[in-house]
Amino acid sequence: MTVVLAVVCSDGVVIGADSQITDSARGLSFPARKLHPLGSHAAWGGSGARGVLNDLRPLLEDSATAILEAPDIGDELQDRVLPVFKKHYEKYIPNVPGEDDGGGVSAYLLAAGYSQDKPWIVEINPNGLIGRYEDVGFHAIGSGAPMAQQAGALLSHFRMIKRSVEYGVVSIVRVLEALDRTSPSVGGPFSVAAIREEGAHHLDEKEIAKALKDAKRLRELEQEALDRLFD
Repeated sequence: MTVVLAVVCSDGVVIGADSQITDSARGLSFPARKLHPLGSHAAWGGSGARGVLNDLRPLLEDSATAILEAPDIGDELQDRVLPVFKKHYEKYIPNVPGEDDGGGVSAYLLAAGYSQDKPWIVEINPNGLIGRYEDVGFHAIGSGAPMAQQAGALLSHFRMIKRSVEYGVVSIVRVLEALDRTSPSVGGPFSVAAIREEGAHHLDEKEIAKALKDAKRLRELEQEALDRLFD
């Protein structure tokens, strides 16, 4: 199971991902980095066929400047991603002798960044369609996305769009931590990038550990508030 999620904040956007890769056909799971830089002011993550995502990584790395400077980032991402999707779709063999489930080659891409004086969240789905979610303020992809969306809805009263990216980091880490606890195929270590006008910052292990402590403190504060609810 994979989950990549992003949230818009008052001064930027935060994007995060788990690191658990599941090969259900072979009964295997292993860690792998799912969040990657997209130039100096964005990051992206993907879910689905690893071959497709591996082909996208160097392509997006090489074209990051053109993507971020494009008049429409969604259109530019679509133009770059679709040829890779089509190549894999055209060569895909759906029925392999001796294998009941050969998997598939579909892939999702979620990118978030800050350019043209504003934060943005863009999804490219397996059909090549563009989704824009900066107005919604939250989005997730991957097999863990439905649970992440539910968690995002439960945290909507925190109004992250009115708070700084520090709060966004805690929110993202809290959702990832909850999915880690409830879904055996979602797992750490977590990757998180906080992106402001001045650039993207990918959190290191110490910063992730601090964010987890902040999320624990947030839960404690909520418990204290709940204890006083009927005073």
